[in-house]
Amino acid sequence: MTVAETIEQKLAVAIAPVHLDVINESHMHNVPPGSESHFKLIIVSAAFEGKRLIGRHQLINAALKAELDGPVHALSMETLTPDEWQARGGRTLASPACRGGSKHDPAFNA
Repeated sequence: MTVAETIEQKLAVAIAPVHLDVINESHMHNVPPGSESHFKLIIVSAAFEGKRLIGRHQLINAALKAELDGPVHALSMETLTPDEWQARGGRTLASPACRGGSKHDPAFNA
């Protein structure tokens, strides 16, 4: 099972999303081809009702603890209630470009 499939499975059980996109953005970073280390999640769930952003992220982080302790290096999340998702018209935010991340690049370490 891929890391993305594991993430989907764990979130389906933990928060019963009505919409879930697990997007592998590893190709946008300085990692070997085929990596599964950088992900963006778009999650719509009633489990987020009444929770602030930090509480929503804590739910996700708890469900994906093993992945965050292991293969997942970066995790971006859009956590929305069904009403918030509908108000947005199903639109999501674009991911920023990777700055490179090389410890040997003086521009990165400035």
